[in-house]
Amino acid sequence: MHSIDVDEKDFEREVLERSYEVPVVVDFWAPWCGPCKVLKPVLERLAEEYGGRFVLAKVNSDDNQRLAGQFGVRGIPTVKAVVNGEVVDEFSGALPESEVRAFLDRLQPSPAEELRQQAGQQRKDGSAEKARELLQEAQALEPENERVRIDLARTHLDLDNPEAAREQLAGLSPTARLDDAVKELESRLALAEQSRDLPAEKALLDRLDKDPDDLEARLQLANRYAAEHRYAEAMDQLLEIIRRDRHFEDDIGRKNLLALFNLIDDPELVREYRRRLAAALH
Repeated sequence: MHSIDVDEKDFEREVLERSYEVPVVVDFWAPWCGPCKVLKPVLERLAEEYGGRFVLAKVNSDDNQRLAGQFGVRGIPTVKAVVNGEVVDEFSGALPESEVRAFLDRLQPSPAEELRQQAGQQRKDGSAEKARELLQEAQALEPENERVRIDLARTHLDLDNPEAAREQLAGLSPTARLDDAVKELESRLALAEQSRDLPAEKALLDRLDKDPDDLEARLQLANRYAAEHRYAEAMDQLLEIIRRDRHFEDDIGRKNLLALFNLIDDPELVREYRRRLAAALH
């Protein structure tokens, strides 16, 4: 079904969540609106014609005024395109069908974007090498595509190739470098580079067996664990540094712990260690 009625109760599921699978075109309309009666049938017919390349979600703005307000709807009809949970394009008024088609065509992924999406699935399935190959194909098609560049940097880090990851990040525009995903990758890259010349785990553990107050060994061990995505073990070492000497290397235990909080994609784990950090500080 390519055209659905949506209200506030199911908006998150039918629009935001679904937009990660296919573009969702949201039509804010009202029964009394003349231009809406012109545009709505056009959108419904095109939804069927496009055969699933987008989903039309129709929102009665009279019945869902808070939802319309959240999306900045100031007049109707207003049409907003949602991709990956974000509004990427919009228009107001009853446009001619040719302009509506042009709007819809802009939402269709390019060949490079399709390869990027395939690479994302490969990465989720644990095949980072295949993801890298697909992303390199995508970059050859669209060298300026910064989303491809970011995903390629992430995949290079998965494959323990920090030099290649840094090269990809260096090619990003200043605006792209402000993205939270890029900041996360830069943190991962810093951890990978810090761990490269560190002593082996066993050597560091032996040092701590002999001297539990060897905080340099604890810091090196935390960096090694973090680079290996052993985040709980890394944070345990950083907490121990805080407990033994809050001022060690200008409070590096706390600073590195906060940096890991921004890096870890596990809200429960972060909450638990935020609680432990608060207890250690007080």
